[in-house]
Amino acid sequence: MSVRLYIGNLPKEEIDRQELQAVFAEEGDAVTTKLIKDRKTGKCRGFGFLTVNNDDQADQIIEKYNGQLFKDTAIKLEKALPRTKGDESEEQAPPKVASPSSGSPTPSPNKEGSRREKGSKKPRRGGGGSSRESTSSTTDSDAIRPDPRWASELEKLKQMLAAQATN
Repeated sequence: MSVRLYIGNLPKEEIDRQELQAVFAEEGDAVTTKLIKDRKTGKCRGFGFLTVNNDDQADQIIEKYNGQLFKDTAIKLEKALPRTKGDESEEQAPPKVASPSSGSPTPSPNKEGSRREKGSKKPRRGGGGSSRESTSSTTDSDAIRPDPRWASELEKLKQMLAAQATN
């Protein structure tokens, strides 16, 4: 089973796939590279992929080449997570990568990024909405939830208000 590795921190200039392949030439023909380029300019987008035969070889390559200089920049190698059916093509965005060193998960942007679909409206927080919006039913997922960092403080305030209301 082949394993795909993410190659990050590549210089954002015109790089040839053969130049990147030459870095890993010592590993033989079993290693293949793919360089992700900008469609308009043809320059490297700063990342690529390396496909190897198995997990053991992948671990050895990561240990050997992670941090190695390529055109005056230290490359970063990590195991790439498998793509899911709904993901964009790899030319559109960098992949999600497994990062054993980070303790918190990284948020992944949705397909549209920060853009909204045509016709979708931003929910309003206060009054002043049209009567049609105010009569629509809201589900739990639509309700405004407090910031978890302040949940304990919010709970204390609710208790204080409840105590005042009973007095």
